[in-house]
Amino acid sequence: MSVVLTILLGVLVVFLITAVTGYFVAQEFGFVAVDRSRLKARAAAGDATAQRALDITARTSFMLSGAQLGITVTGLLVGYVAEPMIGSGIGELLGGVGVPAGTGVAVGTVAALLLSTVVQMVFGELFPKNLAIARPEPVARRLALSTRAYLRVFGWLIWLFDRASILLLKAVRITPVEDVQHAATPRDLERIVEESRDSGDLPAELSTLLDRTLDFHERTAEHAMIPRPQVTLVEADDPVSRVVELMTTTGHSRFPVLTGVETVTGVVCLRDVLALDEERLSTARVADIAREAVLVPTSLPLSTLVTRLHEANEQFACVVDEYGGLAGLVTTEDIAEELVGEIADEHDPEDESQARVIEDGDWLLPGALHVDEVERLLGHDLPAGDYETIGGLVITHLRRLPRPADRITVELPRHPGADDDEPDWVVNLVVEAVDRHVPETVRLELRETPHGSRTEVTA
Repeated sequence: MSVVLTILLGVLVVFLITAVTGYFVAQEFGFVAVDRSRLKARAAAGDATAQRALDITARTSFMLSGAQLGITVTGLLVGYVAEPMIGSGIGELLGGVGVPAGTGVAVGTVAALLLSTVVQMVFGELFPKNLAIARPEPVARRLALSTRAYLRVFGWLIWLFDRASILLLKAVRITPVEDVQHAATPRDLERIVEESRDSGDLPAELSTLLDRTLDFHERTAEHAMIPRPQVTLVEADDPVSRVVELMTTTGHSRFPVLTGVETVTGVVCLRDVLALDEERLSTARVADIAREAVLVPTSLPLSTLVTRLHEANEQFACVVDEYGGLAGLVTTEDIAEELVGEIADEHDPEDESQARVIEDGDWLLPGALHVDEVERLLGHDLPAGDYETIGGLVITHLRRLPRPADRITVELPRHPGADDDEPDWVVNLVVEAVDRHVPETVRLELRETPHGSRTEVTA
């Protein structure tokens, strides 16, 4: 009877030590996974437990060293207890029923090892790990007080092991860090926004705005500008009366001023025209009233462009290409549209720059629509390439200037981590109309195809 009690006591001790292991595992994952911004908010509101948890996350490396020390020691203790109390007891019981002593000891040792391994894996590792990942904030807050006490009591020992690991890292020329980096990359944020939208936690309109905001820092003046073929220009030698005529017919209040074919020499504005008296209005030339233009390269980031316009107290910049010619112009409205989408005003022709759904769920797109806007409409990425617009994608795949009714089929890239049973997606692009040798409108059909089927580009 005493042998059975010894075995049961051994099992109880194994479970108790395993619970301590689980405590350290919960520490390890809870303090790493917790949202520090929420802890800061709670701490600012006077929550003492949140403040204690926040203090521990400021020394993540030290806390992890302490947790690893606890896990290692308790793991060794389980092995120390399991074999003499459980393994030997089982071997002794088997010896009492005629099993040879050597066989009984071997069977008891294996049984003790299996039991302690299963208990440690399930209750000491997997359960607390999954609990801490699923509920990191409650776990971190509840363990904060005891964790702080543990780190204070055994801090000297943890420091010794931690210092040894730091010296080893320095020996191989790796700089150790005390804290775990919690900064998310733009791609991480894009994935978070996408998953939140798909789960319904984030409204579609807000997710689109956040998506555009994340893309904004990568956009340049070339991406947001109105290209030169769509820009109304005036020459320095033109009479001001021509500017008045253009302002009346186009509704625009600013025009780039060129000298010769390519050189941008200034900008003429409505306020400068209104400042002229009748006599000068009939005799002045554009060069007489043109003001200095804000000139920016095509590669200038939009965030820097906003600062440049603000410093110049202007709402209009001329974009210059690498050869010194006018590539286009960009206004504050164009920059705002990169964040909120197309802004329609009284000067915009109805539906000229708007994508719209037509029959069978297909899309009718303006050829000048940017590729990133098309990707947002479809919910799929388009192939990367040296083009900005859907019309540019068509021309790139045709390898010639398009004609009405030209049709291409483009296979969309699969998203990372896609399963083999997930289908491929393709888009069929049909040129509906051509203007100035480039697609004016394009019909887009999104289609699903079996995974692995090859798609040919047809013209």
